Amino acid sequence: MFRPDLQDALRDKDAVMRSFFAPDGSLTSIPTKIRKRLVVLDRLSQEFEPGEKYAETEVNNRLRAFHADVAALRRYLVEEGFLDRADGQYWRSGGTVG
Repeated sequence: MFRPDLQDALRDKDAVMRSFFAPDGSLTSIPTKIRKRLVVLDRLSQEFEPGEKYAETEVNNRLRAFHADVAALRRYLVEEGFLDRADGQYWRSGGTVG
């Protein structure tokens, strides 16, 4: 299965951001297409500081500011390499800066 890389997906960043984020910054829906979802996940990953560890409740609280389905967002962030997880702790492991 073809998997786009993040830099390739980010070429459509502005259009994806307009399509999936409301003016208040909340996520209107989680994209089903991987290319668009990578752009959304990259934006969400920027809520986590590189080098810091977060408990699952803190990850959930940060993601809840964007969308109610925090479990799906958390799972996608880990599956796509934006966050890593071990022993109940999460940390940022990918994505762009800024």
